[in-house]
Amino acid sequence: MRYPQLKLFHNPQSRSAGVRILLEELAIPAEFELVDFKAPEKSPALMAANPLGKVPTLIADDAVVTEQVAIYQFLAELNPAAGLSPAVGDPLRGPYLRALAFYGSSFEPAMIDKALKRDSGQHGMSPYGSQAAVEQWVRSQLQAGSWFLGERFTAVDCLWGTALGWMTRFGLIEATPEIAAYLERFAARPAVQRARALDQALLAG
Repeated sequence: MRYPQLKLFHNPQSRSAGVRILLEELAIPAEFELVDFKAPEKSPALMAANPLGKVPTLIADDAVVTEQVAIYQFLAELNPAAGLSPAVGDPLRGPYLRALAFYGSSFEPAMIDKALKRDSGQHGMSPYGSQAAVEQWVRSQLQAGSWFLGERFTAVDCLWGTALGWMTRFGLIEATPEIAAYLERFAARPAVQRARALDQALLAG
């Protein structure tokens, strides 16, 4: 199977860390360009691809893919044999897409508001309703099985496993027993360990 030529604008201390893990899980080769957050100016190549200057930003042949949910879905579908993206018609397809979308539309906005001590505003105007409801939904997902969607590991886990690691580390969400156990299982995966070792080498180099 021919994969597109992939280039990921990446920093291990950012949202792109999970994309590196997903690429390891999928065994898809990619070029990585380290984006130095301490540099006085953003990478010209990154700004040319994504005027927002955000990572992850992915170039696939000549196509630019931004936004976490789009990148995870795009990559997971490049290698159907890996089984990380439930196919159309699979009963897990709807929950899978929901979990991806929920992260970007509800969970991250709720956690950013929490970090900045901002009120969620009127329920009808808030994209997520209440922070408590968002956190409870996440916990309920992790009480139902080993992974975010039950017993099947999917690309969703690369996103949520990475994000919950950051969120618990910074105290934005409590590492309740089900979250702590999930993060332990996630960290034990060989692809996660490989990706983290590669990222440490990237930063050291």
